[in-house]
Amino acid sequence: MPEQLPPETATLLDRVERLARDVLVPLRDDADLDPAERADRVRAASKEAGIYAMAQPAEFGGGATLLALTVVRDTLGAHNVCHLPGIFGPSPGVLGGVGEPLRSRYLIPLLAGEKRAAFAFTEPDDAKRATWGVLDGDVLTVNGQKSYVTGGASADFINVLVEVEEHGPAMVVVDREAPGVRIRRTFGSVDGSHHAYMEFRDVRLPAAHIVGEPGRGLPRAMRQIGDTRLALAAESVGLCRWVVDFVTDHILSPHRSGAPLGLREGVRLRYADMRIRAYAARSMVYRTARLGDAGENIVNEGIAAKVFATETVGEIVDIGIQLVGGGALRSGHPLEALYRRVRALRLAEGASDVLRLNLARGRLDLAKGRI
Repeated sequence: MPEQLPPETATLLDRVERLARDVLVPLRDDADLDPAERADRVRAASKEAGIYAMAQPAEFGGGATLLALTVVRDTLGAHNVCHLPGIFGPSPGVLGGVGEPLRSRYLIPLLAGEKRAAFAFTEPDDAKRATWGVLDGDVLTVNGQKSYVTGGASADFINVLVEVEEHGPAMVVVDREAPGVRIRRTFGSVDGSHHAYMEFRDVRLPAAHIVGEPGRGLPRAMRQIGDTRLALAAESVGLCRWVVDFVTDHILSPHRSGAPLGLREGVRLRYADMRIRAYAARSMVYRTARLGDAGENIVNEGIAAKVFATETVGEIVDIGIQLVGGGALRSGHPLEALYRRVRALRLAEGASDVLRLNLARGRLDLAKGRI
C-alpha cells in the first residue's frame, strides 16, 4: 500500500492528484473536444507535471522506480483517466538497450514521439506454424502471420517475434511499409482499441534488424510483457477505487424509495465485498512493486497481481452496476463504458487461465518461482 512513501514519491503523488483532478478529468469530460486535440493537451499537461517520461530510460529523463510508476497509475485509475492517450510517453519496449543502427533509426524517434511502434507476438488461431525467418549472411527473410497487433495499422514499424531457423526466437524490427508486409484486416475490440492481422511474405530485412542475439528473443519479449502486466494491475486497482467511490456516492444519495440504498443490509454486504476485494488487490500490487524495486525476480508475483487485479476490477464494476441499477447499462454511463474497458484486461498480456497455468508449471514442473 502507499503508506510510508519516500518523500519524493509522496510529492509525486500530490502532483499526480492535482494533474488528474484539475486537468485530466475536465479534458475527459469535454465531449466537444476533438480527440487529437485532447491527446495533445493531455501530453502537454503530463510533460509539465513531470509524468510523461517516467516509463522511459533514465538517459531520456525517465528511470522511475516500480513503486513510483505504481503510485502514478493507481492515482490516475482512481480518477478514471488512466486510459487517456498521451499521459505516458512511449517506453522502449523490446528496443531497450539496443545499439546502432536500431538506436538512431527506431529507438530515439520512438521515444521522441516521432515514430510509432507496435508489438506482434500472437499467431492467429489458423496459423500452420509460428512466424519464421531464414538468415542468409546479412539478410533475414521473414514469413508468417500475426494477429492482435494493437495499433499495427497506424504504426511506423512493428517489433515481431520471429523463429529464426537454426538460431531460435528473435525480436525483429519490421517497417510497416516494407515490401511483403500486408495488413490482411483490421478490427476493433470491446474496449475501443484497434488491432491488425498482419502477413509477412518474403520480407527481406538487414540482419541488423534483429534485436539483440538471435535465440534470445522470447526473454526480451517476455520482459516487455511482464512490465505491462504490472502496469495493468496498478491501473486496475486505481479503477477499483474509482468504482467504490462512485457507488458510495450513489448509495448515500436519496433513493426514490425515500431512504438511501446504503441503509439496506443486502446493499451493505455487496458494498463491503467491493471494499475488501479492492484492498486485497491494491495490497498485492504495491507489494509486488516494492519487491521488484528491491531487486527480486517478480515474474510470479507480477502474474498473480495481474490476474487478481484485472479479475477484481471486473467483479467490482459488475457489483457496482448491480447496485446502481439499470441506468448504469445505458450507453455512455461511466460504469457501462468502464465495464467494456476492463473486460479486455483479463486477456491482455496473457489470458488469466494461461497465466494460472504458467504459475503452476513454474513451481510444479520447473521447481522455480515463489509467491
